[in-house]
Amino acid sequence: MQNTAFFLIGLGILAIIGWVSQGFFTASEIPLLIRIAVGGIGLGVLILIGLTIKDRIKKAKEENFKEVDR
Repeated sequence: MQNTAFFLIGLGILAIIGWVSQGFFTASEIPLLIRIAVGGIGLGVLILIGLTIKDRIKKAKEENFKEVDR
């Protein structure tokens, strides 16, 4: 049930980010160079987050806790 709640929260956040992004990138009063720069920064942040998650999942599979009692 907790995973479902996190999934729904994530979908809601993505919807809000998409709505705000659409408004920002279609606004004609914002210069094109600024819109391109913000898009590049956003894309770079998303790539870094994705690489971090991928690396953490890879390391979690390799961890072996020989000293830990179960």
